[in-house]
Amino acid sequence: MVMERLAKQLDFIVEVDKLKKVYRQNVVIGTQRQENDAEHSWHLALMALLLSEYARDKDLDLFRVVKMVLIHDLVEIDAGDTFCYDEAAHEDKEERELAAAERIFNLLPEDQAQEMWELWREFEEGKTPEARFANSLDRFQPLLLNHHTRAHTWTKPGVTREKVLQRNGLIAENAPALWEYAQKVIDQAWEEGYLRD
Repeated sequence: MVMERLAKQLDFIVEVDKLKKVYRQNVVIGTQRQENDAEHSWHLALMALLLSEYARDKDLDLFRVVKMVLIHDLVEIDAGDTFCYDEAAHEDKEERELAAAERIFNLLPEDQAQEMWELWREFEEGKTPEARFANSLDRFQPLLLNHHTRAHTWTKPGVTREKVLQRNGLIAENAPALWEYAQKVIDQAWEEGYLRD
């Protein structure tokens, strides 16, 4: 029984190593190499630990936030990364990600699969203080990378200042100090010509 449980856990751990091969639109600071999903998730977990003092809600379950940011993109192993400014790619995103969650989380023993499902759904729904802060970090991290890579993803077709402000507005509600910083970054990118009207 113990060995069966361990085998399932190890199968899951090996499977999610594939997250390192899912590339995002952002590049790693100081390089031209695209960031992968595993790097993104690690960065969010570290940010959660360091920046939780800026969350609007002061009684966050920080461990829950860290768990959410570590697992929120596991579905992209099957579903792929969907560029946040690509409207057409968002049409079937939910369907692709649900199918991926079904397959990937159910590799685990039942109790852990259930916890993964609950955390992933909580993040996606964004209704709890923990999920709202986790989602805010998920917006803030790419913004920070754009600030240090000459707005790499913001110079792609279809990305405008208004879309960036709209996409990142969630930060204002959940981490006002981070939003103040974000607005300065967005304004600077616009003033320097990296973001169009």
